[in-house]
This record gives sequence, C-alpha cells and structure tokens, in this order.
Amino acid sequence: MPKTAHVDSWYAASANQNLEFPTLAGDARADVCIVGGGYTGLSSALHLRERGYSVILLEANRVGWGASGRNGGHVGTGQRSDQATLEKLVGLEDAKALWQLGLEAVDTVCELIARHRIDCELKTGNLHVAAKAKEVDDFREEVEHLHSVYDYPQVSFVGRAELAEMTSGQGFHCGVLDKGARHLHPLNFALGLARAASDAGAQIYEDSRAQSWQEGQQVRVKTASGEVRADYLLLACNGYLENLAPRAAGRIMPINNFMLATQPLDDALARRLIRDDVSMSDSLFVINYWKLSADNRLLFGGGENYSRKFPADIPSFVRKYMLRVYPELHDTRIDYGWGGTLAITMNRMPDFSRLSQNVFCAQGFSGHGVPTATLAGKLMAEAVAGSAERFDVMARVPTHTFPGGTLLRWPGLVAGMLFYSLRDKLG
Repeated sequence: MPKTAHVDSWYAASANQNLEFPTLAGDARADVCIVGGGYTGLSSALHLRERGYSVILLEANRVGWGASGRNGGHVGTGQRSDQATLEKLVGLEDAKALWQLGLEAVDTVCELIARHRIDCELKTGNLHVAAKAKEVDDFREEVEHLHSVYDYPQVSFVGRAELAEMTSGQGFHCGVLDKGARHLHPLNFALGLARAASDAGAQIYEDSRAQSWQEGQQVRVKTASGEVRADYLLLACNGYLENLAPRAAGRIMPINNFMLATQPLDDALARRLIRDDVSMSDSLFVINYWKLSADNRLLFGGGENYSRKFPADIPSFVRKYMLRVYPELHDTRIDYGWGGTLAITMNRMPDFSRLSQNVFCAQGFSGHGVPTATLAGKLMAEAVAGSAERFDVMARVPTHTFPGGTLLRWPGLVAGMLFYSLRDKLG
C-alpha cells in the first residue's frame, strides 16, 4: 500500500531525506504512546528516549505531514502574546517565567539541530514591521520594556528611514529587529527530529491514525490495524485533533493558512527584498510572514480561511498579499503554493493540559509552533518523568473553550476574523 504523500510544496520538493516508517500492525506495548508526528510528538519521543522510556509514536499520515512540514519556518522568541499582555493575564512573575521558557524554546531548537546535525537552513534574526502608523510608539515601548524589565538586549527599534534600507517592502512605519530569533526549513527540521528519535530507539508508525483511546491505569490506543497499551498517553495533534479528545478540542480552533514560493531570485533582488536575510512578519491581525530560502526564493505566507477546504488556486490567493508588500514582484513566477491547518486558541496562547493523571496534551500554538511545540515535547517528557513544574507554568495560562464548543465555534470565529480583517484594511 503506497504511503501518504507530503503536500506539493517547496519544502517537500527540497526535503533532504525520504523517511518511511511502518504501519502499526497488531498489539504493541510501551511506557509512553504519543499521538502525532509533528514537532510536539517528535520532540517528546526524542526527549523521552533520552530519559530511558520506551516510546511508540502514531502518526496518521507521514511524520511532518501537517503544519510542522508546511509552516513559515520562523523560530521566534517569547510567546505568541506580547509580554505586556501576559503580565495582565498571569502576573509579572509568571510572565517572566514564560519569557524565559520562550527563550529556552529557541535554544532547544538550536541545540537539537546542532547535537543531531540536522541540515535545515538555520539562520538568524527576525524583523517585525508595523503596518499602521499608530503602532510606532507601541513598538518603541515594547523594545524599552524588554530591555528594562526582561534584561533582553537582542531587540532594537528600527525607524522608518533605517527600515527602508533593510527592505523594499511597502506600507510599513517602523520595525523591531530581534537578533535572538531564528528561522529554518520546517520540514527538514521535522525530518531531522524523526531521524534522531528513531535512532534513539523510538518506534514510529506512519499511516497509523489513532481512532480512539481508553483511559485507565494503562491507556489503550486503537488504530485501524492495531492497539497500543501504555502507561502514559501524550496527545500531540494540534489542528488535527478532531474528535479524538473532546475535552480538549473545544479550546482550539483549526484554521487554514497559505504560502507560496517564487522562482529563485537573483542576489541583488533578494537582498533588496530582505537585505540581511532575516525572517519578516507584519503586525496585521491576519498576519503576513516571509523569508528567503537557501536558493533565494521568497517564501511568503498570507491569507487564511476557516472552512475545511483550501482555495482552488492557492498561488493566486497568496500572491495578492505578497504584491501589497512587494509590488516589484508583479512579473515574478510563482513555482509553488500550498496550505496547512494549524490550531489557534482564543487568546493565542498555547493550551497545555493534563486530561487525567497519565494523559497530557499540548496544542493551540497559534502560529508560534516551531519553538513552542518543540519545547512542549521537552516539557511533557519532564512531566512524565515526574517533574511537572515547568509544564504547569504553561498549563496555568488560562485558555478558554470557544463559545458553542466544537459544534458552533466556526460562525463566531468567522465573524470575528472578518471584523479584524476589516479593521486591518481600514487601519
């Protein structure tokens, strides 16, 4: 039976290894069963094996098939919400703990890449740009706040004149440059994690969708062709959780985001778009994000929808967002366009939870998944080993069930997103 193919993207076309794992057949036993073969699940598997636990990972398709193999590749510092918002939400002490965990998340990604020699185009820096003139003071105050309260000197304010030297992007009023951020090739990072976890002894099964699970002193997870019995269950499905865990599903909303890859650009044009080869993102509610690939393609993410279907012509769907930023690319060929499903929460902070004594879940990374999901795997491994303090710092951040639960959350989300999209357009 042929394996599920990766989506047709530039990432799949430039994948540097072709991993294949068997399908689960029959009954199996492990200390820990992980459902989901993205960053969270793969990081969990690797960190658990380093602690000596036997691990079985079940992936419904291919490892890295979901958002972990399709995203923008940004490895940002901090959390998805800014620190001022977090201070109001959880207090200064926990906000500082969350900031440190955000820095550790980036360090964890870099450390795993170095230790396991993962070839994934790791680069340095992110430039976040203000799409509205009224945000200039907010950007400047954020930099000063991170300097004075968080002792983080790696961010700097970029005024409009300097910004014009750093990018030919249109419509921006200032920026914040974060030299502590990173960016990478997301699918090759996921494949590298899978290789490292497998080499460490984790049993990985592809085309092995978890259909149901039964909790108890020993958890039982069923697939179409087998069953896993384990002492612990880690749910690492994010936007693909669906009905597997109704108690957790209502706290996330799956949404679809889209990307394109241009033809390779000449060096002069590439440097004009992004002089210092950093990743970039804007401040719109429906965010645009972009970077250059190793072969000088512009990888641009823009636009999203809230149905179960992708646009029929994804390159054209995303191209209009790209041209608002870079009208000079009007005649540039688009070689790839693809979409992926991620999960957001109501306040855009990740949802960490313990569904029972031996069942953990981490989800809702809200577009900040490369570092946060990788760290989530590390923290869940710590919790399984009996040290849940750091997992609990994340779990204490309040995330709420969407109004209407899983049945009625879509109409409310669509109405809300349309409101914020209109506000973006009106400035």
